[in-house]
Amino acid sequence: MGEVLNKVSNLISSSSSSSSPCLAKHKSMSVMSCLRLRSSERSEFHGQKITLQPLLRIPIVKAGNTQVVSMQMGLIGRSHKWWEKGIQTNMKEITSAQDYVDSITNAGDRLVIVDFFSPGCGGCKALHPKMCQLAEQNPDVQFLQVNYENLKSMCYSLNVHVLPFFRFYRGAHGRVCSFSCTNATIKKFRDALAKHTTDRCSIGPTKGLEESELLALAANKDLSFSYTPKLPSELQPVIPQEEISRPKLMPDYAILDLPHPSTIKNTKDSEEKSLVTSGR
Repeated sequence: MGEVLNKVSNLISSSSSSSSPCLAKHKSMSVMSCLRLRSSERSEFHGQKITLQPLLRIPIVKAGNTQVVSMQMGLIGRSHKWWEKGIQTNMKEITSAQDYVDSITNAGDRLVIVDFFSPGCGGCKALHPKMCQLAEQNPDVQFLQVNYENLKSMCYSLNVHVLPFFRFYRGAHGRVCSFSCTNATIKKFRDALAKHTTDRCSIGPTKGLEESELLALAANKDLSFSYTPKLPSELQPVIPQEEISRPKLMPDYAILDLPHPSTIKNTKDSEEKSLVTSGR
């Protein structure tokens, strides 16, 4: 490294005769600062993620000829955006409409929470740390993040017009609730999370999005998403959870049509009178 610094210094000093002293001093400071920054490649960052900037091409005038020296600019650490901080293993950012549909369908019987946010939404930013905390406390729940700015057309087809906005999906029941909340109304989110994370057995395959939502996404020409509508025979009704847990004493077809008690009494009185009349 010292040999390179000496060569560059000699090259700048030799070119200073054909240029002004101020210009030579400016070039010398620029080159030396870049070299010092380049030399710190092995002494800083210690394995952190780094981003290489484009090559800085510095023209140097020497004896009427222009020489171009290519030098690597400094290494700058990548700063995380606020929605990328604190991300847990059960949190995923959606990249397309197909990814959105597949992520919900492939979740099986797990609870899926979709978080619609925007980088410029102050309420979304304030709520993000709590979402990360709740995701850490509920590792069996799948959290999906939808960036409104990147997927505006998809959000429009899904009728999402307020942020932050949440949708809950669970197995064969499909979408179980949807609402908007902020830090001030976080209790609404906690209550919905506690309600829909209870153990339950879904009868049938994972429903995913509503049929109307899938058709709206497929009709949106801005999205590369295709969907074949299901036939009426393929649409299976979902039995409500209350009816599944409600015990039945006997099947409906076994219900007997019993006569009213007053009818039985009147019939008995008639039989007694007929017996008295016959002298028995």
